[in-house]
Amino acid sequence: MDRATFACSTAFFRDYNSSSQGAFCLPGGHVDFIEKVDSFTYSDFFRDYLIPNHPCIFSAKFTEEWGSRRNWVTWDGKPNFDHLLQKFGEAVVPVANCDVKEYNSNPKEQLPFKEYIKYWKEYIKNDYRSSRGCLYLKDWHLSRAFPEQDVYTTPVYFSSDWLNEYWDAIAVDDYRFVYMGPKGSWTPFHADVFRSYSWSANICGRKKWLLYPAGQEEYLKDRHGNLPFDVTAPSLQDKSVYPRYNQSQPPVEIVQEAGEIVFIPSGWHHQVYNLEDTISINHNWVNGCNVAIMWCFLQDELAAVQREINEWKDPMDDWHLQCQLIMKSCTGIDYKEFYNFLKVIAENRISVLENGLDDEASAKNTPKAAISTLGMLHAVFDLKRTVKVLTSLSANEDFKKLDLTSLSPPPEALLHHLKAAIDTALL
Repeated sequence: MDRATFACSTAFFRDYNSSSQGAFCLPGGHVDFIEKVDSFTYSDFFRDYLIPNHPCIFSAKFTEEWGSRRNWVTWDGKPNFDHLLQKFGEAVVPVANCDVKEYNSNPKEQLPFKEYIKYWKEYIKNDYRSSRGCLYLKDWHLSRAFPEQDVYTTPVYFSSDWLNEYWDAIAVDDYRFVYMGPKGSWTPFHADVFRSYSWSANICGRKKWLLYPAGQEEYLKDRHGNLPFDVTAPSLQDKSVYPRYNQSQPPVEIVQEAGEIVFIPSGWHHQVYNLEDTISINHNWVNGCNVAIMWCFLQDELAAVQREINEWKDPMDDWHLQCQLIMKSCTGIDYKEFYNFLKVIAENRISVLENGLDDEASAKNTPKAAISTLGMLHAVFDLKRTVKVLTSLSANEDFKKLDLTSLSPPPEALLHHLKAAIDTALL
């Protein structure tokens, strides 16, 4: 480890001991703008934004070398439809209709990419109107479908990414997305999956973000406890429907320009508008800084399921298992998979701490290479945060009611291994 990496890693370790989760206030709604690449380090981002859970904006200088910034955009800053059709014309993509509300989101359909681009061109020519509505290509797993394409490189600030590390390891899914949509397309009010962090980079176009710090969403719920679909709707002014709306703070508003990256903190609800024809790249991610928030979210989700089917608790022999199944169908994960998630993350770090990094692994874009780049004490930080959450999970009564015999290693053994690896690393 070189001197700069050691200094950066030492800062992580110091921040772990001195910082606290959940500093959600944002004085005056100010959002920092990070201008220069060469003067902003991972340690700066870790200390000033990840740990305190504050948003920020990265300038277009951070994305100017991306292949998508060079090739997906015309000389006048518009989407390069011809290039996109050439590269991805035969793909099938998920498309949402922004003009239709279905429960608390927009209905989606699968369309051939070339059909969506044809629609988009006609929509522009028709002054942004169509009998089909305003269609928005959302949550396209382009990186997984076209791994050979030179699209972008994940900035180092977002490289401690446990969600994609885990889902890549089990080869099931990922949380890397491309969004494409015309002026006027938008995403309703929501918080991101598992209350993760997210980052969103505009390849072209402009977005308007309305952000509410974690906890503010409680004031926006209606009298039944439901969040609004559209946080700008006039109906929120009706006290008989939204009794606490007047107690909420105004949203933090961001206008994101082409090339810029917005960092959205963990648990912050938001609503997003495309002010122009826009393409963006988005990741959701969790790491040691917000994994405790993810765990709290899962506990809240299970409690909500248990309340919903409480009347079936006595007559149903496998009630606790059914609650887990329902939670997984709604959120994408249950307690046993959360355990396996923590195990994969921990074992990758233990492997680096105990065995180092071979030349082949360090040359590739692998989790172990990312761990090495961030430094060995960052791996220790990750393990310490994992121990805290795993200890809480192991003591959780709902977890203990499950059949845990399939978990390998057992939770107690994994915790012992983690603590031993931490002690050895700090000798």
